[in-house]
Amino acid sequence: MIQKLHAHSNQLHYKTIIKTCSKGVIVFFLSLFLVQCTSVKKHNAKIDKEISVKQLHKDVDFTYRKLQKLQPQLYQYISKTALDAKFDSLKTTITKPLTSYAFFTKLSPVVASIGQGHTFTYPNMKRFTKKESKLLKKQDGPFSQFEFEIFDNKLYVVNNESDLKVIKVGDELTQINNEPVQPLIEEFKNWITSDGYNTTFKDKFIGQRLGTFYTFKNQYQDSIAFEFNHENSYWVKRKAKDSATHTIKTTKEKLTTIQKDSISKVNKHLSKLGYNKLTKKYHRDLSFTAKDSCTAIMKIKSFTVGNYHGFYKESFETLKQTGTQNLIIDLRYNFGGRLNEIEELYSYLAADSTYTFSRPSQVAGKTSMFQMDYFKGSKPLLFTVKALVSPIVYGYLFFRTNKKDDGNYYITSSKEKKAKENKFTGNVYVLINGGSFSASSILSTKLKANKRAVFVGEETGGDYNGTVAGFMPKITLPNSKVKVRLGLMYVNAVEKTEVIGHGIYPDVAISPTIDDRVKDNDPEMNYILETIKTKTTAEITE
Repeated sequence: MIQKLHAHSNQLHYKTIIKTCSKGVIVFFLSLFLVQCTSVKKHNAKIDKEISVKQLHKDVDFTYRKLQKLQPQLYQYISKTALDAKFDSLKTTITKPLTSYAFFTKLSPVVASIGQGHTFTYPNMKRFTKKESKLLKKQDGPFSQFEFEIFDNKLYVVNNESDLKVIKVGDELTQINNEPVQPLIEEFKNWITSDGYNTTFKDKFIGQRLGTFYTFKNQYQDSIAFEFNHENSYWVKRKAKDSATHTIKTTKEKLTTIQKDSISKVNKHLSKLGYNKLTKKYHRDLSFTAKDSCTAIMKIKSFTVGNYHGFYKESFETLKQTGTQNLIIDLRYNFGGRLNEIEELYSYLAADSTYTFSRPSQVAGKTSMFQMDYFKGSKPLLFTVKALVSPIVYGYLFFRTNKKDDGNYYITSSKEKKAKENKFTGNVYVLINGGSFSASSILSTKLKANKRAVFVGEETGGDYNGTVAGFMPKITLPNSKVKVRLGLMYVNAVEKTEVIGHGIYPDVAISPTIDDRVKDNDPEMNYILETIKTKTTAEITE
């Protein structure tokens, strides 16, 4: 009886504990939610408040100190004297309190004058609660329903995925919310730069990121009034994204081994193609122009997503098995990505059996790599794991960074590597334009310098001689909360050119027009296909 009472007492005790814990968990998450909501409201309430001249001057000095301390090759395209003068002049123009955004418009052109395309300034943006953020991710904003391109300083629609099918490819966007477009384009150009003195990057980047820049200026909006051809105006509202997705998710139901294997195979295949669940687009694709497999087209939209090892391995095995003679690699509007991926791709294209891909990366100092965003985007479990191994990571970075005879610090080393056994030995053609940036330009440098490919299109947006990128932390300025992204590593190929501050020039220069877009004509691709056809015909007749 005593044991029964004791057991009953324990049950009541456990129930009490569970109820108390449950209440505690509810109170904890409710408190967390309220704190987050309060934090968001507090942040948003300060966005339009003016900041004192003294505090803004401090932010100017803070920005320059961080650039000097962390970014290598700071004076590659502008002298120290000239950059000193720009930062000093900026302070003299700030004579009255400004909002954070007004300060951003003054600071960003000065940061852009450095001439490093990855160095970028972000305004202080409105924040959202988790609930609001989830909703935004499920929607396409007004701008993301279209694709735009700039031709002759005018902005045109080149793709329309909105419900307003009356808007056609080739329509010129003349006003956004009753504001003329051309002055907006010029304003946005002041905020960014390309690598060095390049002139092809800005138009391509703004055309692709128009919504981002407009949101910088006007914050997030649920609907936008677009006026086309100085005549017709349409309200474009946010809409739910297409719910269709190619990825297969597991459910709570118990799956058979066959079902699990099927799901795994599909997701692995999509990863090889670089499938992006948010945009529902593929970043890699290999196709053939005819049944004879004589010519293959490899389109790579970025070097950022998915299992590239599997894609390149399978692709080049296919090219070998089919006896493909010509490979066209499309790098247009490929703004870059992983250095490891372009090294992997080059190993299948190298002219020689061995090669050295890049030089050691220059960094600003012995500990500058400690500023990388090591914990960025880490969920609790991953954050904990990273925290545990962080001493090893930072120790590795410290001892791998060494001062060389030239007085500069370098991390990593140049190692000779072997080309793949089944590397492609046929003709290679590469399509480039001003949107071929960062990793795309480094890969192009290797192919161009080693005479491994014929380039068609426009000068790349990235510099032939390398770029300051690698790890790119965002530094938040203490008073205005404006952010400045800077690169910590000067990444560059072994090969160099005497032409300073420009990208890879095409062997055949071809620039499309808006008329080409309307007619769905690809003049760069057509030139290559016609060249291959003529060359093949000549070889047959000989």
